[in-house]
Amino acid sequence: MSISLTHSLTHSIHYITPPFACLHFLTLSSVRLEKKMKVFAVEVEEGREGKDGNPSVGPVYRNVLSKNEFPAPDCDMDTAWDLFSVSVKKYPENKMLGWRKFVNGKVGPYVWKTYKEVYEEVLQIGSALRASGAEPGCRVGIYGSNCPQWIVAMEACSAHSLVCVPLYDTLGPNAVNFIVDHAEIDFAFVQDKKVKELLNPDCGSASRLKTVVCFTSLTEEEKDKAEQIQIKPYSWEEFLRLGKENPSETSPPHPFSICTIMYTSGTSGDPKGVVLTHEAVMSFLRSVDLFMEQFEDKMTVDDVYLSFLPLAHILDRMIEEYFFRKGAAVGYYHGDLNALKDDLMELKPTFLAGVPRVFEKIHEGIKKALEELNPVRRRIFDALYKYKLYWMNLGYKQKYASPLADLLAFRKVKAKLGGRLRLIISGAAPLSTEVEEFLRVTCCAFVVQGYGLTETCGPVTIGFPDEMCMMGAVGAVCVCNELRLEEVPEMGYNPLGNPPRGEICVRGKTLFSGYYKNPELTRECMKDGWFHTGDIGEIHPNGVVKIIDRKKHLIKLSQGEYIALEYLENVYSITPIVEDIWVYGDSSKPMLIAVVALNEENTKKWAYLNGFLDSFSALCSLDQLHEYVLSELKSTAERNKLRGFERIKGAILESRPFDMERDLVTATLKKKRNKLLSYYQLEIDQLYKTLGGKRG
Repeated sequence: MSISLTHSLTHSIHYITPPFACLHFLTLSSVRLEKKMKVFAVEVEEGREGKDGNPSVGPVYRNVLSKNEFPAPDCDMDTAWDLFSVSVKKYPENKMLGWRKFVNGKVGPYVWKTYKEVYEEVLQIGSALRASGAEPGCRVGIYGSNCPQWIVAMEACSAHSLVCVPLYDTLGPNAVNFIVDHAEIDFAFVQDKKVKELLNPDCGSASRLKTVVCFTSLTEEEKDKAEQIQIKPYSWEEFLRLGKENPSETSPPHPFSICTIMYTSGTSGDPKGVVLTHEAVMSFLRSVDLFMEQFEDKMTVDDVYLSFLPLAHILDRMIEEYFFRKGAAVGYYHGDLNALKDDLMELKPTFLAGVPRVFEKIHEGIKKALEELNPVRRRIFDALYKYKLYWMNLGYKQKYASPLADLLAFRKVKAKLGGRLRLIISGAAPLSTEVEEFLRVTCCAFVVQGYGLTETCGPVTIGFPDEMCMMGAVGAVCVCNELRLEEVPEMGYNPLGNPPRGEICVRGKTLFSGYYKNPELTRECMKDGWFHTGDIGEIHPNGVVKIIDRKKHLIKLSQGEYIALEYLENVYSITPIVEDIWVYGDSSKPMLIAVVALNEENTKKWAYLNGFLDSFSALCSLDQLHEYVLSELKSTAERNKLRGFERIKGAILESRPFDMERDLVTATLKKKRNKLLSYYQLEIDQLYKTLGGKRG
């Protein structure tokens, strides 16, 4: 049933419209929609001007579903172990975890374990941990790519009140070395190809481990290396056998027990250990229940999630926990992100979550296919796109906006994504409005953005399906949190201005307990019960939040203008010749420059059309290509109405994408700006010298 909760803006009270809430729909030919202001948050406290050196703070925004209090706890589920145990009893034969086996060097179809089968493995792995000396409170590391063994190890930790410490499978030995020592990890579950890294002499902290369990099996050389440093090595099957031979009763955690210490990759310095309790995890999952109750399309046991974001990342972890709560299925990608399309076609997921770069590549792929159509078919596609978008902008749900356009054109796009996709969520960084709009129209699925951090145990805000007013924004505040903005005077951000802008601060039951062994950093970001995120937000009149930059990523050029670097990168990244871009500005200079990682296919296409036969890397030194890239960036700036000082005046061309091998990005592909500056410093200095006296 469609729910209509459209409100006019009255006084200072902003109400959240539940998800899927839209105008009631009539037929395409007869409907006339009245345009009203929709508002999505309730203001529960007034803002105040700063005094005596204190910053101004904006009003507190809270979801109307938790207007009186935060969600009450479930009587039968207070911890992550409760959640899993209850699901096993309710859905024992449902598919839970799926993966693809390699047969003769080729990846095969998905193979599944049921909830009951996973539970039996969890009990055996948990018993083996106890037989190996693990006691409640011990730290257990998990190091590797997403797979069923990862989840089994995680659930075994919950079963015995052990603390799960995920390690990003893309972190280098230095970070792993730091975390093993810092978290005092005694036991580690490790992917086969990561065993060598863990036992490498450079990872000196590994010697503190008591037991290493491989997701598959260990080589004789690896066993010898482990035993030389007094680590007991096990294959997965050997550890299962140990647990079977030494059964142990579970020792479930309490709500305030530590569930996980999740280390954030960070853009500089050592990783930070974010301590999350079982209460925080369950508070978030209960809030999702309240949120989902508002949906017309309900989640069912038949839903399938394709997991490829790192399980060591809070977004994937919490999505999987919610799928387990509902008795639904999770299938893991086979390890190659470049071949993700193959997993999509094989698994046929109903739900997909990723970072903007993933969706930008999907957008690029569809655009490329359109370019190969004959002109007539391309014009028809464009006309159908505009027609469906028109009705969506009037308030129609995407599935009702133009069934004819879906039938003639967009069902083919949906088929390329597996054919069953119903929901797409983008997180970790802002998704460009151009890409979001395109996916909303063409994928025949709900497309929403969310915003959250490891410290908030998942999303702080989330968008609502079919609400076009949330395009380019990250939605309204979630059920379990409160949000407000705080003044950043040195950057000119005022939460009492129009529009309100400032640092996003969060309060609620899903907040972390602190940074492990770092009380000073905890005090620095936790003030009066509010977590200061470091992200700069803007709140629209209807309560919708837009992330406009990071507090530390705003610079001032020599002419005194502030520049939001991440925003500009988000805009410029849509340029077809651009694979990725890092925008840089020196405060002593009047202009911006950029390092542009080129899109290989489009670069080679330009080279072919212009008569150049050089290799891809050699093309980057061509003056003609530099001029072309700058002209394309200028066109993008003009289309997006960027101001003169926001336009890039010089570029360094790069044939390689920014990668973790060179320590230029984090595991979630966030740019390490200090590392990028160090890496490209010589080229930057030369470029500024070449630009000389040019003005921005």
